[in-house]
Amino acid sequence: MLRPGSFALTVLLALVTAIGPLSIDLYIPAMPEIGRLLDAPASEVQLTISVYLIGFAGGQIVYGPVSDRYGRKPVLMTALLVFCAATLACAVAPGIEALVAARSLQGFGASGAIVLARAIIRDLYEGARAGRELSIMAMIMGLAPIIGPVIGGAVQTVFGWRADFVFIFAAGAAAAMGSWRLLPETRRAPTAPLSFANVLRSYRLLLGHRGYLANIALATISFCGLFAWISASPFVLQDLYGLSAFSYGLAFGLAAVGFMLGTSLAATIVRLGLDRTIGIGAAVLAAGGLALLAVVGWLPRSGLGLALPVAVYLAGMGLIMPQAFASALQPFPHHAGAASALGGVIQQSAAAIAGAVVARALGSSAWPLAVALASAGCLAPMVWYFTRDVRKG
Repeated sequence: MLRPGSFALTVLLALVTAIGPLSIDLYIPAMPEIGRLLDAPASEVQLTISVYLIGFAGGQIVYGPVSDRYGRKPVLMTALLVFCAATLACAVAPGIEALVAARSLQGFGASGAIVLARAIIRDLYEGARAGRELSIMAMIMGLAPIIGPVIGGAVQTVFGWRADFVFIFAAGAAAAMGSWRLLPETRRAPTAPLSFANVLRSYRLLLGHRGYLANIALATISFCGLFAWISASPFVLQDLYGLSAFSYGLAFGLAAVGFMLGTSLAATIVRLGLDRTIGIGAAVLAAGGLALLAVVGWLPRSGLGLALPVAVYLAGMGLIMPQAFASALQPFPHHAGAASALGGVIQQSAAAIAGAVVARALGSSAWPLAVALASAGCLAPMVWYFTRDVRKG
């Protein structure tokens, strides 16, 4: 077992958590091909992302309170087993309906990784140290959206889209094995007996805390822009801009480098304070969103031009999200699972809606994507500024 509080444990949590973004990022270059081979329109293929997020949100509602009562490790192992079974179902899905159903269950399983990883970090650390650990974890996890589309595009080109899900299954099985052998239990003490009334009581406590809600709002705003990009980019860059699946993977990976740079910077400057780091991230987020508007207006059909401002936006998200969650979980040491879960539910549900709306609005240009990221980018610094007193309280 790894020693609680060690860097190796942070790395393990990051690798386990990476199965979530890998489940999306690795197969998105194949989305146009999935539509062609399964005879499904783009809106139905995009639904495989939306239902994944819905399942992801639903899973967190369950895993968080259960882990507060019964421990982090057994709940995580259960979630990873569900994830692996659902991923195999994705690989053999005979039609788009079966793929959509399997993706929902896959999201339900994957959610256990992120909600429990954040809860484990809260079990072990407080304040700026928790923000730093979450930033390091996010930085390592950020490799998934960089290498995922590149690997997915290559695997799809050689073996077809189903092989992408076989690869994801292998990653999930490795995460399950590593967790079983190396992950220690970190929950401090069990909460009250698990019941529907006690779970509702925990969530009412969280929803009544204005500082918690303000921090989750900041994380959610930035995350909505990410899923607008994930939902729209395969069709914008491949169908409208003419990039191949492999070239799309490179462009997507280039944008994802911004997230890694943002989380790396956050791990360094978080000593300035969680709130100040979030404020810097909000300014970077706005710069990226507004730059994307300019690129779509002045450099149409440029895949590189599209990816660069998105990289700036994702750098802002990397500065905001770990610190916002660290701040949100700080007041709830005995309800870290529930606090992580509720924040994830709010975040994922809003992102699913944003991604679906942008995907449906797509036509012959990238304007819906640009407007979504610019709106989120400008909203973040406003929320940060007007909720300062609430979050400090």
